[in-house]
Amino acid sequence: MWALSAVGYRRLGAVGSLAIVGGGWFAGKLPAHDPWGLWTDHGSTTKAVAAAVAYVGLTVLVVAWWQYGRTASTVRDTLVTLAWWTAPFLLAPPLYSADVYSYIAQGSMVVEGHDVYTVGPSALDPGGIGGDAAASVGNHWRDTPAPYGPLFLLISAAVAWTTGATIVPAVLAMRLVALLSLVLIVWALRRLAREHGHNESRALWLGALNPLLLIHVVGGVHNDGLMIGLMLAGFVLALRGQWIAGSALVGLAIMVKSPAAVSLLFIGVLVHASATGPQWRRWAKGLFAPGLIACAVAGGATLISGTGFGWLHTQGVAANIHTALSVTSDLGLGIGELAHLLLDVDAEPVKSAVQTLGLAVALGLIVVLARRAMRGSMTPAHALGLSLLVLVALSPMVQPWYLLWSMAVVAATEQYGRLSAVLIVLSAALVYETHPMGATPPYGFALAGLAVLLGTLAIRRAPVVPPGVRLPGRRGPEGTAEDQEPSTPAASPTPAPQNAP
Repeated sequence: MWALSAVGYRRLGAVGSLAIVGGGWFAGKLPAHDPWGLWTDHGSTTKAVAAAVAYVGLTVLVVAWWQYGRTASTVRDTLVTLAWWTAPFLLAPPLYSADVYSYIAQGSMVVEGHDVYTVGPSALDPGGIGGDAAASVGNHWRDTPAPYGPLFLLISAAVAWTTGATIVPAVLAMRLVALLSLVLIVWALRRLAREHGHNESRALWLGALNPLLLIHVVGGVHNDGLMIGLMLAGFVLALRGQWIAGSALVGLAIMVKSPAAVSLLFIGVLVHASATGPQWRRWAKGLFAPGLIACAVAGGATLISGTGFGWLHTQGVAANIHTALSVTSDLGLGIGELAHLLLDVDAEPVKSAVQTLGLAVALGLIVVLARRAMRGSMTPAHALGLSLLVLVALSPMVQPWYLLWSMAVVAATEQYGRLSAVLIVLSAALVYETHPMGATPPYGFALAGLAVLLGTLAIRRAPVVPPGVRLPGRRGPEGTAEDQEPSTPAASPTPAPQNAP
């Protein structure tokens, strides 16, 4: 039966993508006003039917992806499948998020000379450049300063200037940036998997072909894709000994979103392992050199952009928005409300304290992972993936696509095991949490919970691994794709020196 082949699942996933986009054309995050008349509201009934079509298409895409993981696909096959599944999203309206309107509005603010780090998109003239984008921004963000670095604001400003911030061409230009980010992720994923002696096709399946990435980076145009691509590319260069260039790329990634800074610690582990001379000099070089280079790049980008250093003070603005996926925010809110009832104290400081404690715990765990990497008990790249996962789990604000920060690294550095299984199930579940128009309705959480239950049962019954890939505890050679480039043996791609602590 054709549906049991890799080509069959490729076609099935393409049908799912087309259905998502078809439904999203009427039920996606449509702008408040589109002067071209392409992305307009057609009424509540049409929107409801279209949303149902999009949900069905999403389910078809998830099933196709899940089953495609069981096939022995080559790298070439997986890249072709990625192209098939990505293509329908390229001309779609914004899906699953209104963030792209914020990007365009903030770029327009830079063009107009506004200080994006003190005022929000509501400062724009409704009838001027970026006015339509500002009117389409989510309520939480209209008066919120930009939490993004100067590099991304320069890109947004370039898009606003070249397109006049007209909705359709501006969104499509931002999606082109997202597509280039996906290409960079694919490039880095393959090389990271090769450095670790892992199956490249398998890494691409989990790290790039993932429906969570397709709908939120390509469909939703989130700038997390650009941060991930630059961060991964920088780490790959550092693995190859080009740590100065790698640190510079990470500096650019930080100028998109700040969580990329975590990778500097693990580039430092690589630098320490390869450095020579007295121990104190190796420690100093590993701890400070990558950070100094990234800071120099960040400072240069800030000066060139002309937006100022206000980004240093706006990194925490997102924490003011409560998201149900944040464990520390939920716990802090619960404890705060309880303290308010019993002790008559303000709940907000309690919530803030719990969020801060969560970040402190995350930092401690990241330091532990870095030390394990230095001792050689795990590779620095895998430790980076786990660190990003810890950071997301304990962050005061968590969105479904934040899981992608660690996904690509773990996909390329871990053989199939429990962590991979968890990430596969979460990828299949979190896509349901968000409505095509960007809202998070209660039934989205119910659908995600059902997907977790069904996915867990399915993966326990039959692990999602292609033929030839060795499962933990089973004998047999690890499978590799026939057309894959030879991988270098990599039990530990960056062995710790003999005198490492």
